[in-house]
Amino acid sequence: MLLRSLMEKLDFVALQGELDVDIMSIAFDSREVAENGLFVAIAGFTVDGHDYVAKAMENGAAAIIVERDIALQGVPASVTVLKVPDTRKALALTAAKFYGEPTEKLSLIGITGTNGKTSTTYFIKSILEGTKRSVGVIGTIGAMIGDRTLSTKSTTPTTPESLHLQHMFADMALSDVDYCVMEVSSHALSLQRAAASRFRIGVFTNLTPDHLELHRTMEEYYEAKAMLFDLTSDYNVVNIDDEYGRRLADKVRHYDTKLMTYGIGDGSSSALADVFATNIRYEADHTTYVAHTPAGKVDIRVNLPGLIYVYNSLAAVACAYCEGVSLEQIAAGIRAVERIKGRLEVVYQDADRKIVIDFAHTEDSLEKALATLRPFTKGRLILVFGVYAAPGKDGSGKREAMGKVAAEHADFCVVTSDNPKNQDPDAIIAEVSAAVEAAGGKYRGIVDRREAIEFAIAMSEKDDVILIAGKGHETTQVIGKTEIPFNEAEIVSEIMSSQA
Repeated sequence: MLLRSLMEKLDFVALQGELDVDIMSIAFDSREVAENGLFVAIAGFTVDGHDYVAKAMENGAAAIIVERDIALQGVPASVTVLKVPDTRKALALTAAKFYGEPTEKLSLIGITGTNGKTSTTYFIKSILEGTKRSVGVIGTIGAMIGDRTLSTKSTTPTTPESLHLQHMFADMALSDVDYCVMEVSSHALSLQRAAASRFRIGVFTNLTPDHLELHRTMEEYYEAKAMLFDLTSDYNVVNIDDEYGRRLADKVRHYDTKLMTYGIGDGSSSALADVFATNIRYEADHTTYVAHTPAGKVDIRVNLPGLIYVYNSLAAVACAYCEGVSLEQIAAGIRAVERIKGRLEVVYQDADRKIVIDFAHTEDSLEKALATLRPFTKGRLILVFGVYAAPGKDGSGKREAMGKVAAEHADFCVVTSDNPKNQDPDAIIAEVSAAVEAAGGKYRGIVDRREAIEFAIAMSEKDDVILIAGKGHETTQVIGKTEIPFNEAEIVSEIMSSQA
């Protein structure tokens, strides 16, 4: 494709060269530049692509896009150099053009919020598949079409970088996918990964403290999430039980898109919601309720326990209603989701104990997970958890908050490592343990996460429930710069098998 065509929607200044250059590929990593490729220099958090322009040319770049001035000495006259205000946005726009504007060829549904994105995605996927639509998914657990995992490269969690994202959309379009349901993180929105994507429907689940190392304040975090709803064309689905959701609903009410709200019918703000739940009944392994919609009401069974899954399935109900799916098909689709990997997943249960893993890694999600398990715990509720947070004031605040939640809602806490990365795990555990102790909780600190799980199992007694929180579906642990295999479901199975 000609470089001129790729740049159609971009403001740029040509520092050198011609636009009638045939581009065969795009890369933002200089090591992946191929002959006659376009290299987009992105300034990352630790590495600046502008420092690797020479490497990109060495690998065959025919054109370079930059956002700051670079020395042109030594750049061959045959290489075109263009300057734009924002190379991240340029990457998104050129990638979308290169792959044929794929989001114009499928219905894209984006889900954002601190918690609940993954399960909401899977509820929507199940409902749509029940109506014989072909559905793709992109999110925390991976990217797939139906049950087939996509091989398209991605180097980021939750929402891929824009180049990879547009490639995934193109793969889905070529496979005649009707819908793509994807999680859209605040990082992705702030860093322009979704900038060139057209969403038919945007869904907002909730907003609680997280990722403040990037956004600095809750206001910035909210503004990042709200960016999704500037990219939607048809519907915005919003949880108005959440205070930020109410703000968002007031904001988007005046957009050209249609607003669909949801919540719990408890006589408060949710009484005004378009879709709401009543008659909620909680059991140890499922939840039932009546969903009320503008088209009538229907009985819903969710095969996951707890209030959070009432909200997440309600979001799916509202989204499917917007798509004209019948109430019977909606109920059947939600019921068809038997489990979601790493979401209150029971990985072991016998007459004496139950062991559950969950992705809960914020104070809000941890509190909800513990509160969900508490009513069905006859013995003690034992928690194994660690906290990853960026260094500094915000990180210390998160560690303190999660330690306090753990102490207040668990009977015993085993404080351990999550993904310590380049931080000192002993220091993290000491800080979290101090917060648990200050809140009156009982605890033991164990750096090695496997040893922590073994300790929790060894100390457990009849009728105890063990919650291992923070990693959920993840199958690796990052210590320093090393990523090691760490599948908690398998680890629990190994430990219990050795005791048999």
